[in-house]
Amino acid sequence: MNSTVRTTLLFGIGLALLAVPIAQGQSTVQNNLPRASTTNVQYTVSGYVKDAKNGEGLIGVSVYVKELGTGAVTNSYGYYAVSLPAGSYNLIVSFVGFKKQTIPVTVSTQNIRSDVELAEEGRDLQEVTVKAEREEDNVKNIEMSVNKIDVRTIQRIPALLGEVDVVRAIQLLPGVTTVGEGATGFNVRGGNIDQNLVLMDEAPVYNSSHLFGFFSVFNPDAVKDVKLIKGGIPSLYGGRISSILDVRLKEGNAKKQEINGGIGLIFSRLSYERPLFKNKDGVARGSFIVAARRSYADILAQPFLKGDLKGSQFYFYDLTAKANYRINPKNTIFLSGYLGRDVFGSDFGFNWGNTTASLRWNHVFSDKLFLNTTAFYSNYDYTLDSDLKRKEENKNDYFRWKSKILNYSIKPDFTLFLRNNTITFGGQSILYDFEPGTATAASAGVVRTFGLESKYALENALYVGNEQQVSPRLQLQYGLRYSLFSYIGPGESYQFQTDVPAGQRRYPLLDQTRQYKKGETITTYGNWEPRFSAKYELTENSSLKMSYNRLAQYIHLVSNTTASTPLDVWTPSTNNIRPQIADQIAGGYFRNLKDSRDNTYEASVEVYYKWLQNQLDYIDGADLLLNKYLEGDLLSGKGRAYGAEFYLKKNTGVVNGWVSYTLGKTERQVTGINQGQWFPSRFDRRHTLNTVLLVDPRRADGTPKRWNFSTTFVVSSGTPATFPTSRYEYQGYVVPHNADNVRNNYRIPVYHRLDFAATLKGKQRPGKRKEDSWVFSVYNLYARKNPFSVFFRQEPATYVDVPRSTELGDTRRLNVTNNTQAVRYSVFATAIPSVTYNFKF
Repeated sequence: MNSTVRTTLLFGIGLALLAVPIAQGQSTVQNNLPRASTTNVQYTVSGYVKDAKNGEGLIGVSVYVKELGTGAVTNSYGYYAVSLPAGSYNLIVSFVGFKKQTIPVTVSTQNIRSDVELAEEGRDLQEVTVKAEREEDNVKNIEMSVNKIDVRTIQRIPALLGEVDVVRAIQLLPGVTTVGEGATGFNVRGGNIDQNLVLMDEAPVYNSSHLFGFFSVFNPDAVKDVKLIKGGIPSLYGGRISSILDVRLKEGNAKKQEINGGIGLIFSRLSYERPLFKNKDGVARGSFIVAARRSYADILAQPFLKGDLKGSQFYFYDLTAKANYRINPKNTIFLSGYLGRDVFGSDFGFNWGNTTASLRWNHVFSDKLFLNTTAFYSNYDYTLDSDLKRKEENKNDYFRWKSKILNYSIKPDFTLFLRNNTITFGGQSILYDFEPGTATAASAGVVRTFGLESKYALENALYVGNEQQVSPRLQLQYGLRYSLFSYIGPGESYQFQTDVPAGQRRYPLLDQTRQYKKGETITTYGNWEPRFSAKYELTENSSLKMSYNRLAQYIHLVSNTTASTPLDVWTPSTNNIRPQIADQIAGGYFRNLKDSRDNTYEASVEVYYKWLQNQLDYIDGADLLLNKYLEGDLLSGKGRAYGAEFYLKKNTGVVNGWVSYTLGKTERQVTGINQGQWFPSRFDRRHTLNTVLLVDPRRADGTPKRWNFSTTFVVSSGTPATFPTSRYEYQGYVVPHNADNVRNNYRIPVYHRLDFAATLKGKQRPGKRKEDSWVFSVYNLYARKNPFSVFFRQEPATYVDVPRSTELGDTRRLNVTNNTQAVRYSVFATAIPSVTYNFKF
């Protein structure tokens, strides 16, 4: 067996065995604790915090020990643990949108298990909960460059065609941008879209968009928690160099049956959840949720489609499901999955989609040691098809092309709760299967198959981290991650000549090739990835924070278009493509404010600087599709991104919302491009201003009215583009030319947009279980024609007739003008109204 594969199989077993003596050691200490009360002996109070309404574990709940001024925060499964000396205490359990609870505990001779259920506030809270935590967590939490958006807030934000969208919501946060409407994915602090690790219940999602970026793959009815990490990334995470978008799915209502849904103009959604395996006391040991969506614009449009367009397909669908089962108080299993697909085209078209599955096991070894083990499968694939309608007359003549990327992974994560320390450690192993493209062509019934061979890789990582309360004012979080990546066979490696100047075609560059057997290592990369964060509280209402992290990324998205498309190619690091490396430092000032009416505000200013290594670019005329020698068309350079983010959020009151402004710059330097000088990257936006306003009118007695309103306003600098600086004219044709070979020498015009939404809630009557609402929204309210791109075309030439010969009297046509026209292409050039009916019972 290959040594790399053997190491991978053994490291997970070693981690699990490592936990056993730790757990046993904890149990031994607990069982032999002296019964005398002494402050030198620490006991553990632990348990789960859940939503009293549906039994869902709550993430990020504060458990604060009033007498000691310390506490803990629940993890991704709602579990907490605090270490206390013997004595009597009050645990204050608080979470935005829920009633605060004070739990008295008396610690004397043993550890205590205390599970808590929080009830929602009695009034209808419509607060902006960008961070679903205590109001003071903006100052007191060590996390910086982190945003958490409550699903209820996402549902309030005006949406395109009325469909609530997670990805569009995070684009309203500081440091997050996109290259334009209809662009797949998002960009964080100057990073490309492939540099964001998008997780759905810990399984990676390689394309987070439906319909070319207009909607995301996350069904809002199935989403429980959304967390975006832009900096100070804990050692638990790795594999991408810009950000982590961690989306957790609902577990399903463990108290009662529940149905949610919505009917819109072009698509609808429906979800069903209920408890499972109730015992004699009526308490469920499990629950599940199933949520589905389907667009039907193609169905509505069919009567109006004529000719070749008749029968065209343009739709998406997705299915999200999750179930959990509590075996006993110390063991719980979770199973979740996602299946989504987009289909677009007429005779010629393409389709793409994600499939993920996650199996997780939670195990409590002791009150202080918690384990979560995740195994996941992820598949992203796309297909080009010249006969999308499968016509009978085309059965002998067609072209089909398929490509995919597959992942298989095992990931054990341990959390050890000690006094003033929370230690995390674990590892991960990922097996990659890249299938760049397989094409099948048929002509007159003769079928020919060709394409590129699959590529395989193995990524292993081990990590350890600690969150330490050094003093009442100083808190540290530090850790180390080591990642090891192996590009393995079967496969073929290529070596290219290194003395040929950059920019020449690939064929002269190829020097030699070498074949490798299955499991044989072609090349290996290893990287140490240190992480560090610190927080110092200046006062009760203000703090300073700083962070540093190094991250390594071993897989790359190959795309040379303005906006990435579903057909872009993923490739691993090879002997010619080195892993991307990013070092980022960040610092910030955080402050909480309160006005005379007790309205609370959060304010922060963050600055960051990021160094990027081994950034991919392309020679002129690069061929990226079905190119066996693609690595010869790639260039490698370095990058830098730096900027400042300003953020002000109002939490309470009739009018609330947030304003964010980002001043940022991101550049690249690649030998052979732009004369070797720095140039702005294609997703560089210098200025970005986002405003979100939520209005909840209330009656004189403080109860909410049936109507509420929301609006968003976005304005940002245009993205860079490369335009010609001169032109040639030949026989009436214009040939554009970039005389200085300058990259991204122009910016398209400024982007700005105003959206508006109004929600009418159904009347509430005593005993009425059904909740419903109508949402009326307008996207791009004042019909701004925002340019997505600018391209050039030649106008019809102007001619005049001039005499050819005075004696013969004949004439000839002479070209007078050859004008070139710059054309702005807008995806949405008008206001887009929509109406959606939502229901819940």
